[in-house]
Amino acid sequence: MKLGIVGLPNVGKSTLFNAITNAGAESANYPFCTIDPNVGVVAVPDERLTLLGNLYHSKKVTPAVIEFVDIAGLVKGASKGEGLGNQFLSNIREVDAVVHVVRCFEDPNVVHVDGSIDPMRDIETIDLELIFSDIEILERRIAKTSRSAINDKSLAKEVETLKAMKAHLEDGKLARSYVCADEDELAFVQSLNLLTWKPVIFAANVGEDDLPDDGASNPHVQKVRAFAKENGSQVFVICAQIEQEIAELDDDEKAMFLEDLGLKQSGLEKLIAASYDLLGLLSFLTSGEDETRAWTIKKGTKAPQAAGKIHSDFERGFIRAEVVNYQDLLDCGSYASARDKGLVRLEGKDYVVQDGDVILFRFNV
Repeated sequence: MKLGIVGLPNVGKSTLFNAITNAGAESANYPFCTIDPNVGVVAVPDERLTLLGNLYHSKKVTPAVIEFVDIAGLVKGASKGEGLGNQFLSNIREVDAVVHVVRCFEDPNVVHVDGSIDPMRDIETIDLELIFSDIEILERRIAKTSRSAINDKSLAKEVETLKAMKAHLEDGKLARSYVCADEDELAFVQSLNLLTWKPVIFAANVGEDDLPDDGASNPHVQKVRAFAKENGSQVFVICAQIEQEIAELDDDEKAMFLEDLGLKQSGLEKLIAASYDLLGLLSFLTSGEDETRAWTIKKGTKAPQAAGKIHSDFERGFIRAEVVNYQDLLDCGSYASARDKGLVRLEGKDYVVQDGDVILFRFNV
C-alpha cells in the first residue's frame, strides 16, 4: 500500500512524516523545505505476528508494509506552477490513497501560509489545486483521444467520458463524486489515475490538550469530521509533535508514554487502521519455522488469488487451502492440536479469505 501525504505548508505534514517513518525529512517553520518527495517504508504493527512467530519459533517475522510519500507543501496556484508547482502533484498520481494533513491547532509561533487557522479553507485550497491538475491531464487526454477517434470510432465513448468528467471537475466537484454509467466506464475512469478520484484520509493535527478526547472539544476537528462524513472520507486525530516524541522511544517506553497521555493507539496505528478501512484491506498470515508473515489483500479476495500474492505458481496450481483462525491456533498451542479439535478447515477455490486467517496453501504445478 502506498499513501501520499499532502497539505499546505506548516500544517505539520513533514513532522508527521518524520514521526511515522523515522526518515528524518527536514522539517522547518517555512514552506517548501521538503524539496523532493520523501519516501519512507513503515512496518504495519501487528501483535499477531509476534505471537505466531513465538509459537513456531520462526527464524524471521515479516510484517506487511506501507510506503509513505511526503509531498512538498502545496499553495494556491501549485497546479499552475506557483511555489514549487505541479511537479509534486505528479508524485501522488501513483498512490492508493491521499493523507491530507489539516492544521487544527493554534500556535502564534508557527506561521500559517494564509495567516489564520481555517481547516475548511485549507481543504478547499488543496482540493482546487488537485482539481486544476486533473483538468489539465484531461485536456491533454481529450486532445490526444479525439485525434485517434477520427480513425477509430470505438474511442468515441472514451472522448465522451473524458469531456463529461472535465465538465464535472469544472463545476468544482471532485472526480470521486462522478457517477459512472457502467462497469466499463468505471474501469476507464480508474485508469485515468486522477488525483481527486483517490480516497482521502484527513489527519486532523491538534495540540496535545486535544488528544485525550480525540478532538471532540475542538471546533476545527468537528468541521473536518462533518466534511469527511459527507464526502465518504476517513478522519483521524493526531498531534504530530507528540508523534515525533513517541517515535524516539522504544516499545516499552512508548506504551507507558501513551498510557500517561490517556491514549490507546499511536497516530501511526490510527492512520493504518483508517487506511485499511478506507481501502477495504485485510491481512492473512502464513507461519512456520522459516518465517511468519502478514500478507495484505482486498476484502472479498478468494483463496487462489490470495495464494497468488505469495507466488504466481500457488495461484496457478491451487488445490486447496488449510485454514485456521490465528486466535484458535494460539489457544490450542500447536497446529496439530488445532487440527485434532477440528479447527483447521479445508477450503476450496471459492473460499473468501478473512482477516486473521492463518493459511497453508496446497498447490501442484
